[in-house]
Amino acid sequence: QLVESGGGLVQAGGSLRLSCVASGSIFSINDMGWYRQAPGKQRELVAAITRDRGTGYADSVKGRFTISRDNAKNTVYLQMNSLRPEDTGVYYCNALGVSIVAWGQGTQVTVSS
Repeated sequence: QLVESGGGLVQAGGSLRLSCVASGSIFSINDMGWYRQAPGKQRELVAAITRDRGTGYADSVKGRFTISRDNAKNTVYLQMNSLRPEDTGVYYCNALGVSIVAWGQGTQVTVSS
């Protein structure tokens, strides 16, 4: 089970911190990622973190977003700074690739210009 939170409405240039609590069976064995689905577009992976905390980012968010994880709390975070209107969408967390499980409800992020 995946439960995302922390979204909201923010002005361009603002910041948000997203959180995702995952069940232990998902979190402990998997690399994790944050995905974004913008209106009318396919879901895309924007940030990923390995079990050993190696990270990777989509070019569109590199330098602005930071993914982290707390293994003791089965939680993955996404710190989003310098937000832009094109960052608007529903944000989801999940495992990566073939390890993806049922999606949570996501959390809505809306960035106004």
